[in-house]
Amino acid sequence: MSDSRQSSASGCRRLGAVIDEESSYRAVSSRDARFDGVFFTAVRTTGIYCRPSCPAVTPKRQNVHFYPSAAAAQAGGYRACRRCRPDAVPGSPDWNLRADLVGRAMRMIGDGVVDREGVSGLAARLGYSERHLTRELVAELGAGPLALARSQRAHTARLLLQTTDVSATDTAFAAGFASVRQFNDTMREVYGLTPTELRHKAARSSQPAQVPGTIPLRLAHRQPLDAAHLFDFLAVRAVPGVEEVVAAGSRGAVRTYRRTLALPGGPGVAEVDQPRRSQGWLDCRLRLTSLRDLTTAVQRIRALFDLDADPDAVDRVLGADPWLAPLVAARPGLRSPGHVDPQELAVRAVLGQQVTVAGARTLAARLAERYGLRLAAADGGLTSLFPSAAALAEADPADLAMPAARQRALRGLCAALASGELDLSPGVDREQTSAALLALPGIGPWTVSYVRMRALGDPDAHLPTDIGVRHGLAAAGAAEAVDASGWRPWRSYAVHHLWVAATEAGKEKQKQKQD
Repeated sequence: MSDSRQSSASGCRRLGAVIDEESSYRAVSSRDARFDGVFFTAVRTTGIYCRPSCPAVTPKRQNVHFYPSAAAAQAGGYRACRRCRPDAVPGSPDWNLRADLVGRAMRMIGDGVVDREGVSGLAARLGYSERHLTRELVAELGAGPLALARSQRAHTARLLLQTTDVSATDTAFAAGFASVRQFNDTMREVYGLTPTELRHKAARSSQPAQVPGTIPLRLAHRQPLDAAHLFDFLAVRAVPGVEEVVAAGSRGAVRTYRRTLALPGGPGVAEVDQPRRSQGWLDCRLRLTSLRDLTTAVQRIRALFDLDADPDAVDRVLGADPWLAPLVAARPGLRSPGHVDPQELAVRAVLGQQVTVAGARTLAARLAERYGLRLAAADGGLTSLFPSAAALAEADPADLAMPAARQRALRGLCAALASGELDLSPGVDREQTSAALLALPGIGPWTVSYVRMRALGDPDAHLPTDIGVRHGLAAAGAAEAVDASGWRPWRSYAVHHLWVAATEAGKEKQKQKQD
């Protein structure tokens, strides 16, 4: 087994592009949580792999191997630490930042493409052969697409076993395993416990009260996190019937964000609590039509809240800019929210062209009421899914309260999305997709950049012509022609800082008028 482990560890050598092994060991020695999810620590003498911040006694340097993925550590014969649960770490921030084959593949695997379409489907979406794709992933992550998806399935299965009363057999297929035998073997290999033992272990620990049909989760993130900005941003844009931000339904939360989800297996509902204090995770609850959608739903909520970001890296770059430095200091850990449905976001971007946020929200609510798929039963204020692109492509012009040019833009966008001519799914080539968007009638640079920022999760999208960005620069005391090249590769976060600055300046002016 030691030969296998040493061989697998060689796949970690390219980790040096991010952090070398000696720096990795220093991070482990100091239990630095910033590197959780960036690499994994495997201890030869115990056969266990951990996250860098594991509270256990630091192993000796000569006994440690570093792996760039949990799947690589598992392939090397290591099982997951039961103390630090390395499968529950935030994802690597590299996958949103990178636009190469590996970055795109990881975004698709995270969304469950391998589980739904197999490796052949993943390779076809990326435009490469299965052999080349596997070679690239193994070279950089120490594991191929099947191993990476298998590791993800094991995590999903553990969540279902420990947070629901779903039978082990149903859990196996819901998590994406092909057979119960494969499920049992994988769980023993990854966790060193049988599915039954995993469930009993959870039952003996203190678990929060569970609502039947609800899956409670803790969504890990790197510190710091400006949760107030996230919930403020989502609240002002929440489309009635599809989304809502309500008074907290659980102790220890400030507000709860709730929304419907259009998932491959049917509608779902997600709710996420805004914590009152920093705790390293967001409490989330999911209700799904099909448990097979758990992995996809979790990944999309993580994207919405930008939970895989590296706030230290972002704040370090933006904090060096003289205009942004005070804004970054005032709001450390500010995130750039993504979205759970790229097609919905693109439609809403067009609805928001040259109108206020409130105006776009009102129009979106009317369309959701008229064309959205209704839930079987209302769930609080949630009544429907956001309308599909196909439904809006055929919408009655009388329901589209907007200028004729924007109507044509909306119809053209929806037709392209419905036909598959335009693809906004996770892992698409951002440059090609941007060019395809810009070629559609009525779609300009602002809309393309906004879609890149939120639908495609691009951390480096910039909106220099946006009125909120201009007002934010003015509030910061900067000229409109400020050079934003120094903000790369985090210009999306700079935009959010400027939006916040503009909002706060507007509130201050309003207060002065009232006084």
